[in-house]
Amino acid sequence: MEVVPAWAPAVGFTLLPHAGGFLGSNITKREIPAWYKTLQKPSWCPPNWVFAPVWGTLYTSMGYGSYLVWKELGGFNEKSVVPLGLYAGNLALNWAWTPIFFGAHKMGWGLVTLLLTTGTATATMASWYNINKTAAYLMVPYLAWLSLASALNYQIWKDNSNKK
Repeated sequence: MEVVPAWAPAVGFTLLPHAGGFLGSNITKREIPAWYKTLQKPSWCPPNWVFAPVWGTLYTSMGYGSYLVWKELGGFNEKSVVPLGLYAGNLALNWAWTPIFFGAHKMGWGLVTLLLTTGTATATMASWYNINKTAAYLMVPYLAWLSLASALNYQIWKDNSNKK
């Protein structure tokens, strides 16, 4: 007797990254008009409306990639500790950025968090490559966006170092 439907892990893994994004969105919604709007931003800063669909797409693709790795390795076991552990650490760092940057207004610590997030995303992608190439490739857009986000965070921090 099958207790969990076959599709449930795919859906669960795919939706998991959205949990932190959803929780962080409450902080972001509060701080955009109250604080973020007052910051000087570079001309190449994407408009605010771009961030939600981009993060939604990235969370979906990396979540599905984690499912592919989990499935390929036969679930949670000794073989999956490193690739899924790196991914879990990456998600934790990813989710921590919003409360640090938007919640605490710590732009410099936000940058540090983003750089650590980029490092763990790179390590995750590398660990996934020999397990499931599709999963690894699903991390490429995320890494590209993290590069943009890091540059943007740096520029905002630099241009607003006098703001609390």
